Amino acid sequence: MTDTLFTNVRILDGTGTQPYGGSVLVSGNRIKQVGRSTAPITPSGATVIDGAGATLMPGMVKAHTHISWNDAATLAGIQTMPLEEHVLWCAKVAKKYLESGFTSCLGAACAKPRLDVVIRNAIDSGQIPGPRYLAASQEITVLGGLGDETLPHLPFPEFSFGVNVTGAEEMRKAVRMFLKYGCDSVKLNLSGDNFVRGADAHTTWMTDAEVAAAAEEVKMRGKRIIVHARSNASVKQALRHGIELIYHASFTDTESLDMLEAVKDRVFVVPGIGILHAVLHEAEPFGVSHQTAVEWGYQQEWDAALESLSKMHKRGIRVLPGGDYGFAFNPHFQNARDLEFFVKYLGFTPMEAIRATTVYGGQIMLRGHELGAVKDGWLADLLLVDGDPLANLSILRDPRRILAVMKDGVFAKPPPLRAGFGEAARFAARGQAG
Repeated sequence: MTDTLFTNVRILDGTGTQPYGGSVLVSGNRIKQVGRSTAPITPSGATVIDGAGATLMPGMVKAHTHISWNDAATLAGIQTMPLEEHVLWCAKVAKKYLESGFTSCLGAACAKPRLDVVIRNAIDSGQIPGPRYLAASQEITVLGGLGDETLPHLPFPEFSFGVNVTGAEEMRKAVRMFLKYGCDSVKLNLSGDNFVRGADAHTTWMTDAEVAAAAEEVKMRGKRIIVHARSNASVKQALRHGIELIYHASFTDTESLDMLEAVKDRVFVVPGIGILHAVLHEAEPFGVSHQTAVEWGYQQEWDAALESLSKMHKRGIRVLPGGDYGFAFNPHFQNARDLEFFVKYLGFTPMEAIRATTVYGGQIMLRGHELGAVKDGWLADLLLVDGDPLANLSILRDPRRILAVMKDGVFAKPPPLRAGFGEAARFAARGQAG
């Protein structure tokens, strides 16, 4: 594998350090050396990428990924996609996420039992391109809760959207099944959701005995639980059982915030405010007017979530972007707009938003010692970006501005020989003998 040297780049290392001019040498799948402009790195046989002032930053991490959500308007629309087409869909989405700058993704539930595992294995074996991926189970739920979407006309009962359990022993059986399949994490729907009639976001559905059984099973196998927890009670329930990955956490009180802060060094919150915004303001073409969304409770949840998440951020709790993209009204590949929402609505600075999707992202991927920053010895997951994300975060969701994507020291999106736009008009890649 030829070494690669990025020169004349503006290094945004992800840690919170202000960007600086310099160069970065990649050898194999690691960053061998990071140098400043005042002490340039000698090529010594490397392929040289002249960035012409473009920004070099860590690859982004999507902390709540539904790779098998197929941009349908409903859960049933996702669920009823035939299996063969669904596998092809997932492969396409994985490739495009990587090319969009998400070099790592944490699965947050799949639509059929083994979809996430199959795609992860295909990526890891080199059969298909895609991000580093941690595979999730289907959603485990209870009768009447979010994910209880069994459709009687489907050919096999396991094609229900979620897996229904009643009691601790059924929970153990479901969890063991997904761990047997090879899932990295198991998803529990502790709370409801506003579009589920009779099970809105304030409700909490699982018993402590059911959650405790799941927690015991994953702990003995060294895996993790991830939870859908919008209600205040479900956030507290997750924390009582030692669950570290909490999705949404829209409703909190002082007690739950105190509980989160007490374990802030090991817990992560991934809110997914993008879908709340989409349901309120962008779902009318798909049958949900703004007034309907308000009546369902989404405005109330939006207001509560902004307050809760802002308080978490001030308390130093790790809040990461990403969540619930893959619906018709909240489609894949606009995910980086969550960073803009964090700044606009939650009080983050642009630097803090980038740290949340890079450094914190490496931590949630269980590789916080080597993933998510531009540092000597760390994994070479890198983006070359046309422009300054700190001045304009929206460029991170513009594929034209993502000039190159490197994962594990290999270009997933090669740099153009000659870019014809923006700050990178002089950008070129060339081989150089040492």
